[in-house]
Parts: sequence; structure tokens; C-alpha cells
Amino acid sequence: MKTYLRTILAAAAVMAAVLAPPGESAAAPQRAPLTAAERGELERVERYLNEVRTMQSRFVQVNPDGRQVAGTFYLARPGRMRLEYDPPIRDFIVADGLMLFYWDGEMRQQSSTPIGSTLADFILRRNIALSGDVTVTDVLAAPGVLEVSLVETKDPGKGVLTLVFEDRPLNLRKWRVLDAQGLVTEVGLLNPRVGVPLDRNLFYFAVPEADRRGFRH
Repeated sequence: MKTYLRTILAAAAVMAAVLAPPGESAAAPQRAPLTAAERGELERVERYLNEVRTMQSRFVQVNPDGRQVAGTFYLARPGRMRLEYDPPIRDFIVADGLMLFYWDGEMRQQSSTPIGSTLADFILRRNIALSGDVTVTDVLAAPGVLEVSLVETKDPGKGVLTLVFEDRPLNLRKWRVLDAQGLVTEVGLLNPRVGVPLDRNLFYFAVPEADRRGFRH
């Protein structure tokens, strides 16, 4: 899979682990107990994330090699999201509530995996909690900025997802993914809009009209 798609899948993790080959499970990460202030910040983040039912945003993705790509991100919780890259890239990712589909426009191939087997499940579930199957590894509060870093509790070696919020009021502005190879990808949201009506057809996988001839599963 192309590097930029693998990393945004991890981010939209939510989102590198989604289609990465499985490895040995690592021990759950250990960290000092959360302070009262950190717990308060995480409660605010949980409330914010759970209040976001729909979102549409332009995004700019900076890959580990410094190359930038752009596109549009759609979210409709629970269970649905879509990531589309701007031309000439013809790839996209769709979660329809049960499955996450990846379309490789260059190869004209589709692959899929259950949402529940991916880190994307974290942001797509009906009730988001920063505990249990995800572990908070760091909370950084600075004037106007709040960052929360997460790993998958049962396999933290897959990578670290850092959510970056603009604070007062709280708004998700970017995320960073540190993958298992130590590479960092950053995705910045440009003028995200929440609570917007979205066409449900966005969240069904369909082969693009131009690619239907010669389509391979």
C-alpha cells in the first residue's frame, strides 16, 4: 500500500495499523497516574469528541518525506467516514458502519477490513472513551493548545496517535501519527465544520464510474 494512505489510515485512527501486517502483542504501556488536572482535560476532550456527530473539513497531510497532499474528510458518527484525496490521486477510504474500504485508483483494486479490527473504530464508535482499549500516554496543555497522545492498549507498538486541539473553545485542528517504523505523518484540518448535513451516499463504497471496467476485488 502507498505510504501516504497507510499513514492516514492510522491517523484517521485514527486511524499505520489499519492494514499493517500483525506483529507480536506488546505489554500494555505504563505511565505515571493521571493528575487531577489531566483527568479534567481528558474529560473535556471526551465530551467534545462525543458531541461531534458530523464533520466536514479540507485537510493537508504532510508525509514523513515532507511531501504534502490534500483532500476532504467527512465524518458521520457512529461508524461512518470518508477520506478523499484531490486529483490526480484517485484513491479514497470509506467506512460504512461495518467495514472500512480502501480503493486504490492506480491499481483499480478494492480491499476491506472490519471497522472493529482497526484503530478507526476509536473515533467512529457511538461512545468515545479515552480508556480501556486505548491508553493515554501523554497530556500536554499549553496556552491555546491541548495535545493528547494515545496508543492501542493491547498492542502499543503499532504507533502513537496525537490529537491536537485548539483550546478555549476546544476544537480538533490536527493529528500526528508516529508509526511502528518511527516515521511521523501530520494531518491538519482546514476550517472544519461540525454538525453539517452529509449525504449518506458518501459512506457507501462504490467503484468510481471511470474505473468500473477492469475492476478487481
